[in-house]
Amino acid sequence: MSATRPHVDLSRFNNSTSFHPGAGLVKRTAWFFVNALVFQNPAFPFRSPKPWLLRLFGARVGKGVVIHPSVNIKFPWRLTIGDHSWIGQRTWLDNLDQLTIGNNVVISQGAMIIQGSHDYKKVDYPTYTRPVVLEDGSWVGAGAIVTLGVTLRSHAVLAAGSVATKDLEAYTVYQGVPATPVRERIIESA
Repeated sequence: MSATRPHVDLSRFNNSTSFHPGAGLVKRTAWFFVNALVFQNPAFPFRSPKPWLLRLFGARVGKGVVIHPSVNIKFPWRLTIGDHSWIGQRTWLDNLDQLTIGNNVVISQGAMIIQGSHDYKKVDYPTYTRPVVLEDGSWVGAGAIVTLGVTLRSHAVLAAGSVATKDLEAYTVYQGVPATPVRERIIESA
């Protein structure tokens, strides 16, 4: 027995969406090559030119920022990074919308920040995006995923392999899929 599906008139199908990447073709093409050669390239070990290159493409980057090899950044012109933040190897910043990373933030190796999706209820799957904010002192663990529209409040921790689908409260450790609070984060003095 087969299910009857409603007929969809594809003659009105429009491949364009309302999503705009925020930069022209020349800038996006130049960034594609810089990203591939300098940021994504595991054989490019130098850290010092990376903040400068991000600024050149419109990012706001603070002092003391460390960006390891094999980091993929979608659109630097939609990126703000505060002072002394750290981005680990194989991190994927899919910042289709504004990504704000505060001061002293850690994004561990293999983590993903996903800021876009598609409306599967519509025939043309239009793209939609939401900003993500990682407030001061927050930490995204290795292999963790932060989804669109989420805020990690001050000093929140998303444990390794966890998925944040909702905002994380300040000074709280979250774990699991989806991430749930498991304990308070207590900062000890040195």
